[in-house]
Amino acid sequence: MAPRITLEDVSKAAGVSRSTASLVVRGSSRIPESTALKVREAMDQLGYVYNRQAANLRQSRSMTIGLIVTEIINPYFAELAMAVDQITHDAGYTIFIGYSRDLADRQHEIIASMIERQVDGLLLLPAPDTDPERLAKQVNAANVPVVLLARRFTGFDYVGSENVKGATMLGEHLSALGCRSVAFLGGRAAPSLTEREEGLRDSLERKGCELWSVDEFRSSITPEGGATAVGRLFDLGRLPDAVVAYNDIVAEGVYGEMRRRGLEPGRDIAVASFDDTRIAASQVPPMTSVAGFPQQIGTTGAEMLMKRLADGNSDIPTQLTLVQPQLKIRSSTATWRPRT
Repeated sequence: MAPRITLEDVSKAAGVSRSTASLVVRGSSRIPESTALKVREAMDQLGYVYNRQAANLRQSRSMTIGLIVTEIINPYFAELAMAVDQITHDAGYTIFIGYSRDLADRQHEIIASMIERQVDGLLLLPAPDTDPERLAKQVNAANVPVVLLARRFTGFDYVGSENVKGATMLGEHLSALGCRSVAFLGGRAAPSLTEREEGLRDSLERKGCELWSVDEFRSSITPEGGATAVGRLFDLGRLPDAVVAYNDIVAEGVYGEMRRRGLEPGRDIAVASFDDTRIAASQVPPMTSVAGFPQQIGTTGAEMLMKRLADGNSDIPTQLTLVQPQLKIRSSTATWRPRT
């Protein structure tokens, strides 16, 4: 009977350390592709088959990852989730998905349920009213690493768009068009909203343009929320040069309510948004939006979590990656002209 081929044999044949070979068979993104290819070729030549079940028992791994987002109707979240699924699948993990509906208590319950099912790590797009201390206590007690996506709270690994920069680019564009007043509508109090407001305010006020952004203009992140927010604006008797929606979903409602009141987006009022999902380009007229690249955020976040897991969730500094935004200018602002 031929002796059993071991991972040690594979590492010697590939000319790498056993730990490197182990990372390759577990799908770690830390290993260069050229090195991983040598290990896989050695596995094929020797006929080595990775016993994942035995490895999981040794490592006390469930090979499952939890992903919690707000909901899946928004194309932004759908694209992010598909990117995460691809990375985790390639690394041999099964993904559990939960939907918080932007409710912190529901989010807390989902996290508790996933921890009970012994997920190895969590990817979380946090609810706006998340209590960072409560979250830290919950995941640290179980030694479950967590990476935040798109919405940032200090003290956690994070991947998201550089919101201040994206909003600054949009503010500079609107002021260059001749806008003298801009209303920022929709969204709930959260770091991402604060960052977008900061970038808009700084860039607009430098050019002598007013930003209207008050609690009365906040709303649920839905088309209905956008319609309600812009309705409140108009009911105050205020007609800005431009409306900036918190995101494309909110902007859908803004378009609809404007038309209900006899106003045409892009002609009577310039309209812009954030995220640049397929919703933005499909509007009539096509809508200017700040691209936040959810696929890149999902991919980078999943890779960041894989690195934590490969390192055994060791005490390494908090990781932070900011994805560079792009301003996609379309007819909803480009065709607008100042009122005379």
